[in-house]
Amino acid sequence: MTLSGGTISSGTYSGSSHGTPSFGSEGGMVDLQARMELKRKRRMESNRESAKRSRQRKQQHLDDLNLQVDKLRTTKQQLMTALNITTQNYTAAEAQNSVLRTQMMELESRLCALREIICYMNANHVANAATTMNAHPATIMSGAANYNTFGTSATAWNSAMQMVQQPIDHLLYQCF
Repeated sequence: MTLSGGTISSGTYSGSSHGTPSFGSEGGMVDLQARMELKRKRRMESNRESAKRSRQRKQQHLDDLNLQVDKLRTTKQQLMTALNITTQNYTAAEAQNSVLRTQMMELESRLCALREIICYMNANHVANAATTMNAHPATIMSGAANYNTFGTSATAWNSAMQMVQQPIDHLLYQCF
């Protein structure tokens, strides 16, 4: 059997024809062409179905990707919101820390000044005690009643502490 110019030609079989179709006849050729046409139609239908399934898979994949993009955009928006809130909280904490540092420096400065006052008052007390050693014992005893353990007179100490304590109390109330 040979194929030339789009037609099939074949020789005849010699021998018996026990159920074997003869390709030499016109009826056999039409039957062969019909079978080939049927195979071609089945193949085309199979290819259409395969292409349809391929398009459906491609569309499903595209839909999945679009859904993933939407989820990622939502997540991005949530993260951006959280970042903005965190940044605002950080800025507020930095401002509050700056205020607290300034207040701490002010308190340290006042504490240093108080220590200098105490040292100065103690130094005056020592100087006064040295001059009173030469004085009469009754004078020393009456003067000692007016001094506390820090070496200053009770009224001077109280008035100095009131002057220093008022601004410190005011500052502490501002902190809390």
